Amino acid sequence: MTRSTTTENSSIIRVGDEVRDALATNRAVVALESTIFSHLGLPSPANAQALTSCIAAIREAGAVPAITAIIDGVARVGINESEHERILGPAKKVGEREIALAVAQRWSVGATTVSASLLLASRAGIGVFATGGIGGVHRDSHLHGDISADLGALAAHPVVTVCAGAKSFLDLPRTLEYLETLGVPVVGVACDYFPAFTVHSSGLPIPARVANIDELCAFTQAHLALGRTSGILACVPVPLADSLDKNMIDAVIETALKATADAGIVGPGVTPHVLGATAAATGGKSVVANLSLARNNASVAAQLAVALTR
Repeated sequence: MTRSTTTENSSIIRVGDEVRDALATNRAVVALESTIFSHLGLPSPANAQALTSCIAAIREAGAVPAITAIIDGVARVGINESEHERILGPAKKVGEREIALAVAQRWSVGATTVSASLLLASRAGIGVFATGGIGGVHRDSHLHGDISADLGALAAHPVVTVCAGAKSFLDLPRTLEYLETLGVPVVGVACDYFPAFTVHSSGLPIPARVANIDELCAFTQAHLALGRTSGILACVPVPLADSLDKNMIDAVIETALKATADAGIVGPGVTPHVLGATAAATGGKSVVANLSLARNNASVAAQLAVALTR
């Protein structure tokens, strides 16, 4: 959305050559997180398939991919193909609040979450970011206060996040309410209901709708023209052919959440545990859906990025 890189951060944030050249010549760039591609996201070899697929989708649409990660203590925006193996393996999870620590302690590999990726994309001057499903308000948050830092980052950084809604196991009504409280515009791209990650529709009406990429582009430009400093959450449902049945996935999630609670797993450990349990319970169908939505989101994000450069 904005193209103002900050040279004072050059020693901490390293922008890849291809990404830097694209930004300098007003070509489209799409930021990507690295958590989904690490062992914290999709299981091997699906994580490598997701990486290849998302990069291909972005390039096919005429944009440049910019993977965010911490590598050898440096915050990276755009990594070389020779470094892909680094992010596909074991990594420490890095949210926005951990970036400085990862740099100071020179972490070998840090997999960036949505919140970290939004900060790095914004600092590099990238206005469009693609992910799978965002974090949000966890169920029973009134008891433990577990609300993802993704929501605060969406409010703090002027970047359009293209996603398949929020993770299905979250409290989706409260997530939407919290986004409204933060003033983050939530818009459905050719959809009327909030997507639930691997489920096409949560059944919750989405606050606003655009019919296509051109309308999303115009909406983004109007948002910036008003001087808004928050991001925009652009929701794109998982393709229907790969969507999981809502009733089935709700039952699977209830079982997975109970097992998570019984095991005493809390905080950052909940998401990978529930996703892993869901993949096992669905016979891998959730992984197929995840791959499908990740590529779809990357494609839509790239189309938007291209439209914004015109």
